[in-house]
Amino acid sequence: MIALAPADVASAVAASEPVLVVRDLAKSFGGVRAVDGVSFSVLPGTMLALIGPNGAGKTTCFNMLNGQLRPDGGEVLLAGRAITGLKPRHVWRMGVGRTFQITATFTSMTVRENVQMALISHAGGIWSPFGRARDRHREEADGLLAQVGMLEQAERACGVLAYGDLKRVELAVALANRPRLLLMDEPTAGMAPRERIELMALTAGIATATGIAVLFTEHDMDVVFTHSDSVIVLDRGRLIAHGTAQEVRQDPNVRAVYLGSGATSGGH
Repeated sequence: MIALAPADVASAVAASEPVLVVRDLAKSFGGVRAVDGVSFSVLPGTMLALIGPNGAGKTTCFNMLNGQLRPDGGEVLLAGRAITGLKPRHVWRMGVGRTFQITATFTSMTVRENVQMALISHAGGIWSPFGRARDRHREEADGLLAQVGMLEQAERACGVLAYGDLKRVELAVALANRPRLLLMDEPTAGMAPRERIELMALTAGIATATGIAVLFTEHDMDVVFTHSDSVIVLDRGRLIAHGTAQEVRQDPNVRAVYLGSGATSGGH
C-alpha cells in the first residue's frame, strides 16, 4: 500500500498548521452576492463539512477553491501558498483533489485503468513510446485500489459497477495526485444508507492516516454529524456558524435557517 501524503503534508500534520486557509472569499453574479466574505481553515487529517440550504453558495465556494471560478475578492492558501484564481489543472497539480456529485469515469476501461490514467496524467504525460499505458503505474494503482477496497475488482469495467463501487473508484482517482486537500461535492448523493456510511468512514480513515484535509458538502445530516470533525454553515453567501457538529446542531441561527426547515434528511 502506498503513502498518499507528501512530505510537506506530514510536516503540516506535526505542526498542526492548516492545509487550507480561506480569507474573505467573495463572488457575485450580477447583483447577487453568491459568496460574501467567507473565511475558514481546514487542518490536516480532519473532515470539515460545508452545509447550508439550496442557494447558500456552497458550490460557488467549492468552484473558487479548485479554480473553476475566479473570486471577486479574498484569497485561498494551500499549505501557505496562494492558489487564488489559478486554473483547475494548476490547482490539481499543486495538490487539490476533487470528487463530484455525479461520478465521471471511463466506463469502457477497467477499474485499474481508470486509476492508471490519473497517475499517468499526474506524472506529466498521457502518451509514451515506451510500453503500453496499461503497464504503467500498475503497482501504484493497485495500492490506491487496495486503499479504497476495490483491488479485487481491478479488472472489471467501470461500466458494470454498482454506484457505490464507482464512488470508491472516483475516490481512488482523486487520490492519484497525492493531494494535500480533498474536495468532495455531495459525495454520498444517490447512494444507499449503508454505502454512505461506508464511504465516509473510509474517507475519514484515509484522512486520519495520511494527513489529507477533507472539505465536503453534504445534505444528509446523519453523514455530516457522524463523520465531520467540524462544520461550517452558509446562508445566502455568508458564514453564519462554525464549530463542532454538536455546537452547530444547537446553534439557534442554524436551526432557524436550515436544520429546522425540513430541508434535511435523517429527521434532524
